[in-house]
Amino acid sequence: MIIAHISDSHVTHKIGTNDTLEGTSLRLQQAIAHLLQLPAPPDVVLVTGDCVNSGSIAEYERFQALLRPLTMPVYVVPGNHDNREQLLAMFGAQGSTPLEGFAQYVVDDWPVRLIALDTHVPEKDEGYLCEKRLAWLEARLAAAPTRPTIIFMHHPPFLTGFKAFDQIGLMNEDAFGAIVARHAQIERILTGHIHTIMTQRFYGTLAISCAATAYHMLPDFHQPERLAVVMQPPTCLLHVWRADTGLITNTILIGDHGPVKELHDGEKWIA
Repeated sequence: MIIAHISDSHVTHKIGTNDTLEGTSLRLQQAIAHLLQLPAPPDVVLVTGDCVNSGSIAEYERFQALLRPLTMPVYVVPGNHDNREQLLAMFGAQGSTPLEGFAQYVVDDWPVRLIALDTHVPEKDEGYLCEKRLAWLEARLAAAPTRPTIIFMHHPPFLTGFKAFDQIGLMNEDAFGAIVARHAQIERILTGHIHTIMTQRFYGTLAISCAATAYHMLPDFHQPERLAVVMQPPTCLLHVWRADTGLITNTILIGDHGPVKELHDGEKWIA
């Protein structure tokens, strides 16, 4: 099973400051084209929030139009820049056993089980998982304790060291972590929000944030209160599950970086 993971596209509904400076729609378009030309196309695509920049209907219409070339299922969760109601109206109920009023659902069609979590708090930048959302998660995990599982959500459940982002992270990560600790089948927790790739151990599993298709954060590790952006190539993660290897995560830079040359033909190395 091949799972493509993109995040934080920040699509706008017209050419404006965000689109002019960062080319967010163009960069998402590049990411989608890249996924479609991979030698082994993904089985599913996960989008971990901040799909659009301000949550308008027009933005979601543009975002959905940009996704249209994808031939595989696409599963989304909201970020702090999204509007939950508009996102639900545009994409409808995804997966199975959805939690009413939230973008939380399960995808049970593949070797790896996918659980979508909604960390969105209206009109706030920080994330939160209320008792209702946490109870739903506990029940979904308990229903399949031996199935390898990925949880995908917007806000990372760990401190990043980026002070500006840690002030708007997941506010009740310990309550979430207590549930994670009880369920060893969780292979990964996949997130967005911080516009860079970061890996952290979290209550017995690995939590990984995906870099944005829009623009990347450039931290100053000597002065963590400072933060800048840089226009690196858009990036996605590919999570590949095989029975003999388990789940392996790969980082993919998107764009034309030169010709592809075969190195091994399946039987021998090629000079």
